[in-house]
Amino acid sequence: MTTSTPEKGPNPGEGRLLRYVDALCEAFAQEMRRDESVFVFGLDVDDHKCIQGSTRGLLQEFGAERVFTTPLSEDAMTGVAIGAAMAGMRPVHTHIRMDFLLLCMNQLVNIAAKARYMYGGSVSVPLVVRSMIGKSWGQGAQHSQALHSMFMHVPGLKVVAPSNAHDVKGCMIAAIRDDNPVIFMEHRLLYPTEAYVPEAAYEVRPGKARVVAPGEDVTVVGISNMVVECLRARELLAEAGVSAEVIDPIWLAPLDIDTIVESARRTKRLVVADNGWTSCGASAEIVAQVLERAGDAGIAVKRIGFEPTTCPPSPVLEAKFYPNPGTVAATIHAMVRPKDAPWTPDPERTKLAYQTQFRGPF
Repeated sequence: MTTSTPEKGPNPGEGRLLRYVDALCEAFAQEMRRDESVFVFGLDVDDHKCIQGSTRGLLQEFGAERVFTTPLSEDAMTGVAIGAAMAGMRPVHTHIRMDFLLLCMNQLVNIAAKARYMYGGSVSVPLVVRSMIGKSWGQGAQHSQALHSMFMHVPGLKVVAPSNAHDVKGCMIAAIRDDNPVIFMEHRLLYPTEAYVPEAAYEVRPGKARVVAPGEDVTVVGISNMVVECLRARELLAEAGVSAEVIDPIWLAPLDIDTIVESARRTKRLVVADNGWTSCGASAEIVAQVLERAGDAGIAVKRIGFEPTTCPPSPVLEAKFYPNPGTVAATIHAMVRPKDAPWTPDPERTKLAYQTQFRGPF
């Protein structure tokens, strides 16, 4: 096994340019070959579309006993996953949308998260729960939500939101090998994006953020797909004379707050851009922890996220609801240059990740 240094990642040319979904599939295949206790199940994992391609070829290689679909019964099937994990297996349970984890909250919050504690460490629950988030073709109120902050709130659960193909492979391998339940959040707009991914197995372990791009004027923390959008906003801001440092926390629980605090102390400004609502969200938690730790350092803060309404299905409303590189850049510019006239970048250059190719932060 080789392990990348999480804060640096691989150099360009190390490994191959690989799509996010293909990196996921490679992680599953390598871990299933390494450990016969690993199996992948969930709604449509053996379908011809193979969950956007992320499980392609697994059924043919490992057979129907280790790769199989389930009934549309999140609560019961999560119970099966927890039981299998307690019995010594390492299940990867796929939920097509994070919204539907609400149907198995008791299983995840009251059983999976607490079993190790309640049994005095004699029981482990090495379970990975895959869940997808984000807009795509206008999925609306019940199919677009990112609920990661709910799981960050619960001791005993780990939460990860990789933003690129390199990290998604390393995080999935680390999650499968972890003896604790991991909520694994995948933004569907990241699936076609590419990054350099080594062929050998490696782990991107919990608890270490990465400074993706250096800067001096403002610290920008992006969560999941917002890392991509923040990097695009950084390019627009550079043309306006603003230098933004972009940080990817990668793992949200445990959270590497020290890396963020160190940067924010230096820049004196912190913006957190999330794929979720700001109220009681991951952005609120990060801002609160930074201000608690930094004390009287005089750090200005701002949260960016969903508008305070239900996720809309209309493209016109989606354009207002979801942050994009233009709204992120304009918000940061107003914070850094409060005395300047309002500034907005060229709308033609503020397309979201799915509208333009992106090759990762390396």
